[in-house]
Amino acid sequence: MSGYDPGVQRERTALAWSRTGLAVLVNALIVLRAGAQANQLFVLALGFMLVAASGGAVVVGGWRSRRLAADADPTTPWFLVVATVCIVWLASVAAVGAIAVTARP
Repeated sequence: MSGYDPGVQRERTALAWSRTGLAVLVNALIVLRAGAQANQLFVLALGFMLVAASGGAVVVGGWRSRRLAADADPTTPWFLVVATVCIVWLASVAAVGAIAVTARP
């Protein structure tokens, strides 16, 4: 099999959006648990923002998959890519905050 199939790469990219959303959701649940245990409203707020953001990433993954199935232009708008970068940074900051509030001296 020496042929190049551009459709496979597009499908992997669509699946990556869903995987990113699910990974952020797991992080969000951990952050929510840490914020609830430590009674830290800021960490809880970060967790809830991450839950919403993870839902958005999963929705974008579904949107890309439907566009691929309809043979439409699968190009993702630039602002969704920037939003995903911001979500990943937020997830990182929230994880560090969760570690900080649950660390025992």
